[in-house]
Amino acid sequence: MILRPHQQRAVELMQLHRKGQILVPTGGGKTLKMIKDAMLQFHCGYSEQTIVIVAPRILLAEQLCSEFLEFITNASVMHIHSGETHHFSSTKPQEIVDWVVNTRGHKLIFTTYHSLERLQQTRLPVNTIYFDEAHNSVQRNFFPATEYFSHKADRCYFFTATPKHSLAVGKPGMNDVEVYGQVICNVPAPELVEGGYILPPKVLAKQLPMVKSGKIPADRDCDNLIETLDECGKDKVLICAKATKQITALMSETDFIQQLQDRGFSYLYITAKTGAIINGQKVNREVFFETLSAWGKDDNKKFVVLHHSILSEGINVSGLEGVIFMRSMDYIGISQTIGRVIRMHHDDAARIRSGELIPGDVDNYTKSFGLVVVPVFNKVGISTHQKIQAVVDTIFQQGQPAISVVKR
Repeated sequence: MILRPHQQRAVELMQLHRKGQILVPTGGGKTLKMIKDAMLQFHCGYSEQTIVIVAPRILLAEQLCSEFLEFITNASVMHIHSGETHHFSSTKPQEIVDWVVNTRGHKLIFTTYHSLERLQQTRLPVNTIYFDEAHNSVQRNFFPATEYFSHKADRCYFFTATPKHSLAVGKPGMNDVEVYGQVICNVPAPELVEGGYILPPKVLAKQLPMVKSGKIPADRDCDNLIETLDECGKDKVLICAKATKQITALMSETDFIQQLQDRGFSYLYITAKTGAIINGQKVNREVFFETLSAWGKDDNKKFVVLHHSILSEGINVSGLEGVIFMRSMDYIGISQTIGRVIRMHHDDAARIRSGELIPGDVDNYTKSFGLVVVPVFNKVGISTHQKIQAVVDTIFQQGQPAISVVKR
């Protein structure tokens, strides 16, 4: 495994601190830091090690498992969540205990914030625990188990691009150093841009015509999106919808699909209510994400992918060139969503590795920026555009994480 300089720096700091926060912009390769640290723990001659990886969603727990197992072959694997997996899985404390006790050698346990309390109930010893997208851990339902493992695990690390702090009495925040430790590594986004690891975002307010009062909302959304797609000129676009209802209305009450097809676009969407859909066909989530990944790598494929929140956080999607915000979000949602479109084009990454392209010379990249578009009409969208620009300035100009603060 070859680590980037900022990844190597983080891993070295983890060896010096038993607890702490690692702040890395989206696309900065935080998963490899966890994997390298786990490999060091498994190979440093200690007795059998139990390492726990906590993710915000079942889907992300499964993705992390696949990534870990690309490099780690000397550990048994268990999942603690309600999703389907090829590995042993249970949410019953006694079954978890039985598996751990009867399984010899190193162990990797993948779970979610929702199911972490099941592991807590077993009181089993944990050597190292990694909290992915750790801003989720401050939620009221999740914090007790987080606090427990912060104190009980031998080593404990919190990874996020978007830390969540609290100034409110009785509400958890990552500024609680007793639980979360200090920030032991903060990787500034400008360093990653200059190193040729991520791209800078470019934020545009797309001014749309005044909307007629009698216009049906779904038709208005369709017209706005098609005009925005035409003008932005990107082939692989993420659309953040206001709600599932907005997506289903676009599909069933307008000619949005026909307009996309006329322009050579395929379409995908995924919501908790509708499930995963590709070009009108319902598919399972595995097929959805495999297709999304394949289309992202295919330079000749044009597609739009619509969602409300499922794709905002953690999910690895290559190839996306632009995002259209149809709604506002909090700082965390904005930062995570922008992270979906600032990943390097695969040709640029290969040319940098070969020495053909200078890292950070974005003007000569095939893909030189991630486009972020906010449609604006009748004063709608102005505050969203300002909020997004403020987040981008904080992360990419000032080199600071976009910290979300709970004040009451």
